[in-house]
Amino acid sequence: MQAPDFQTGILAGLWGFIAAAASVLGGKQDGRGRSHRLSIFESSIAVTEYIMFESFTRGDIMRRIGVNRFWPTFPVGIYETKKGWLGITTVTPAQWRAFCEMLGLSALRDDPTLFMGTDRLQRMEEIESEFIPWLKQRTAQEWFEEGLRRKIPIVPVPGISDLIADEEKRVRGAIVPIMIGDETGFTAGSMQRLTGTPPRRGGAVPDIGEQMLGSAHAGEAVQVPATSKGRERLALEGIRVVDFSMGWAGPVCTRTLADLGADVIKIEATQYPDWWRGVDRRPAYVMEQMYEKSVRYCIMNRNKRGITLDLTRPRGLELAKRLLADADLVVDNYSVEVLPKLGLGYDVLSKLNPKLVMMSMSAFGAGSVHRDCRAYGSTLEQGSGLPGVVGDPDGPPAMSHTAFGDAVGGLNGCAAVLTALIHARLTGKGQFIDLAQIECMMPFAAPWIIAHSIDGKPPVKYGNRHPDFVPHGCFPCKGVDSWIVVAVSSDAIWPKLARLLDRDDWASDPKLETATGRRAIESEIEVAVAAWTSARDPEAAMNTLQAAGVASGVARLPIELLNDPQLQARGFIQQVDRAFIGLHPQPSMPFRETNKPFPIRSAPPTLGEHNREILGGMLGLSDAEIDQLARDGIIGTEMLMEEQLVRQKKRAAG
Repeated sequence: MQAPDFQTGILAGLWGFIAAAASVLGGKQDGRGRSHRLSIFESSIAVTEYIMFESFTRGDIMRRIGVNRFWPTFPVGIYETKKGWLGITTVTPAQWRAFCEMLGLSALRDDPTLFMGTDRLQRMEEIESEFIPWLKQRTAQEWFEEGLRRKIPIVPVPGISDLIADEEKRVRGAIVPIMIGDETGFTAGSMQRLTGTPPRRGGAVPDIGEQMLGSAHAGEAVQVPATSKGRERLALEGIRVVDFSMGWAGPVCTRTLADLGADVIKIEATQYPDWWRGVDRRPAYVMEQMYEKSVRYCIMNRNKRGITLDLTRPRGLELAKRLLADADLVVDNYSVEVLPKLGLGYDVLSKLNPKLVMMSMSAFGAGSVHRDCRAYGSTLEQGSGLPGVVGDPDGPPAMSHTAFGDAVGGLNGCAAVLTALIHARLTGKGQFIDLAQIECMMPFAAPWIIAHSIDGKPPVKYGNRHPDFVPHGCFPCKGVDSWIVVAVSSDAIWPKLARLLDRDDWASDPKLETATGRRAIESEIEVAVAAWTSARDPEAAMNTLQAAGVASGVARLPIELLNDPQLQARGFIQQVDRAFIGLHPQPSMPFRETNKPFPIRSAPPTLGEHNREILGGMLGLSDAEIDQLARDGIIGTEMLMEEQLVRQKKRAAG
């Protein structure tokens, strides 16, 4: 199931902006123009790359398992309540326990076989039969308020009308007024909330041809400055980033900066390492150093240097401030109160370093009434309005992805910080960026927001159909769970498809020349397409359709992308050797300056790998001082087990 129709365009636009903005910064450093070529196909892989590469180690376990169900954890989905729909995500053992306690399901809470999400996946129907009846006892809003108190990532799933009526979203600029000719309505605003140089709030859409360049400019070639001689610098060389982010959204933002040459210093703690190293603190997991074997962590943290610091201790905090005093950018995707409580809020850091750009990538935004809500990429999609317009017309709100919001938030964050860094380079002034990741998802629902705000009609759910293209859908092929997407994206393509289906009568029927005419027999056309594709291997069907000029593509499993002919031919998949894992595949960025992708220069850091290099070489600490930090537990290279963490907290408390 997919959401029509321009999701890949949004992702490609973000990547294109990142390439252009980085080039502006690079040009100001070395006076060299840059030209990039971007693949829209590769741009879209941003939303699935970690699953694609995790399948390298896990095999084809990552398959579709039902509507609103996703590997590798459970429950992650959308459920009906007494009034409204509720988005639920449980990842950590603590979240699962809190969810069970909220519903009074102590037997599920205490079942040791349900400790991790992958364990719960094996008993989905049984678990749902226990908690679904309880969810229907209260409204989605009531459960949300209860979840806030218990720090559970749950959120009401809004309808399009709810988004438009949300006063906070209008105040923040997430929903903005739009003028289209004589009509007025609303749409998704710019989520790049640079507080020092804020974006415009809405505006008018020009009529066709209204703002065309004069004929004197037509046909003029764009002049690209000549490449400077000597070693070609990466665009962001010389920019230093202090990276407090964890998981997916923040790390993919800072990874992109690192790929482009920025010196990204990732700060973790032995007490609280990046949660994509794993949330399991049981002895077996820690003793076997499984936290160093997480492919998903590796995918998001290449080309970075990594250190550990206990920021709750004065000495650790002081060292962090010394790093920040000479940095260009600091990024975090914690809840909004975490860094300010530690003494690392923007009010403090801006005095320490006026040129510093600081981005907070929280779920709802620093000023939101929901600022304390716990969230994952799934939560962001659930609360964005998009699920309400995805899926079958008579079906529930449908999620598209296990964590759609993470990649989208990360790319928007990267675009925002590059914009702020350009401003800082021009003026010497940094600023605070209040990026609400849930707002980054709202452009995917923008067509429905615009239409509903103008005509007031209930939003249409198309399933795999399309408002303009007929036919358009995902059709079965020969084999188990094999599918292909077919789209007649212009009327000129229709006769080509009709002839492939051996329906010359359709190809020549004037009533079917337009999409409007074909809509009348859309179901009949879909049956014919499905019959044709079902008799063929998906790869063969795609090749035949594309050879005839019909837009089509195999709906690949994540593991199949590892051997995708297009990606292989482009050199998109690079091999990286790293301690604890060995040689493993990594994705490239979707744009490039040459015929080859940007190379991966260094493997993802192990926990605290660069402690001595950065604390000694950059901050000037002696070996004796660094050794003392390790003895004091302020730095380290090994993750703490649950029992060690509890003991440390007790010592700190008393």
